[in-house]
Amino acid sequence: MKKQLSMLQDYLAKNKLDAAYVSNPTDINYFTGFYSDPVERILALLVFPDKDPFLFAPQLEVEAAKDAGWDKDVFGYLDHENPFDLMAGHIKDAVGTPKNWAIEKDDMSVQKLEALKQQFPEAEFPNNLSRYMENAKLIKTDEEINELKATGSEADYAFSVAFNAIKEGRTEQEVVAEIEYAMMKKGVMHMSFDTIVQAGANAANPHGGPEKTPLEKNELVLFDLGTVHNGYISDASRTVAFGQPDEKSLDIYKVDLEAQYAAMDAAKPGITAAQLDKVARDIIDKAGYGKYFIHRLGHGMGTSEHEFPSIMEGNDMVLKPGMCFSIEPGIYIPNVAGVRIEDCVYITEDGCEPFTHTSKELKYID
Repeated sequence: MKKQLSMLQDYLAKNKLDAAYVSNPTDINYFTGFYSDPVERILALLVFPDKDPFLFAPQLEVEAAKDAGWDKDVFGYLDHENPFDLMAGHIKDAVGTPKNWAIEKDDMSVQKLEALKQQFPEAEFPNNLSRYMENAKLIKTDEEINELKATGSEADYAFSVAFNAIKEGRTEQEVVAEIEYAMMKKGVMHMSFDTIVQAGANAANPHGGPEKTPLEKNELVLFDLGTVHNGYISDASRTVAFGQPDEKSLDIYKVDLEAQYAAMDAAKPGITAAQLDKVARDIIDKAGYGKYFIHRLGHGMGTSEHEFPSIMEGNDMVLKPGMCFSIEPGIYIPNVAGVRIEDCVYITEDGCEPFTHTSKELKYID
């Protein structure tokens, strides 16, 4: 955390910026080790090029921030107080009246920006800190990769629970409940996103969720899940056979698995994100399912589910060791079936390694 903050301070100095207002909760966690979703309240990390940073938080979060290991100042406010009045006072005590600011333009609301401008009417906001954050988090350290391996192991455990939870007549939502209850008993209190279980034709909606639909024999069941471990997330998908699905569903699975394996083999330093996407897409196109692969091959991941790089057509970013992202080709045929097979990986010196190791060969469950 100290290294990350030092790098941000160097960036501010180099670009003649007087202050950075970090507002995204996952980015605050990245720098401080403290995560909280403030909902409608104000949570911010204020960073300066040559002064100590400080956290500004709801009073009810102050002790939690300190307990998380943050050893700099934490200033709080009560619900009836104006947070920007108090925050501005602490900023002025620390550095006077900063003029040139970096803010996360992808995250900061217009309302909050206007409140900040009211406190500092001479301020300018020439820098989008969101672009800095994308690049700062792009190459993971060995320590970060170890955290991602740990959360990948948790996802593997969740898959084992998920497969055992498949029972005829049990609903998709009930299977989700089984998974998340088992993870909580294991001490994993947060999933990285809402767990997805979709059976049969329901899985043809890639952004759908679990329904009250009972599981039936002879269909595919898609799982997409992940956990949070020390602020780092896992994200993986598996599709299994409940009974004996029809030949069309089995063919979709075969093609998608071939595409996923090919992309895993091709992921290495020197290939571009667009080239890697094409490896998987060409296989699915050749099999006649190209119009049913309707999303990018993958997304970056780390402290949040979607980071840089995007593995997609048009992205000529060259892959480098330490980059972490998903490889998740999918085929979604309306009213028939949907298949997605996903691992998140990290680029090594000569290839890639997955964080999850649950078998991808089609598993049949009676």
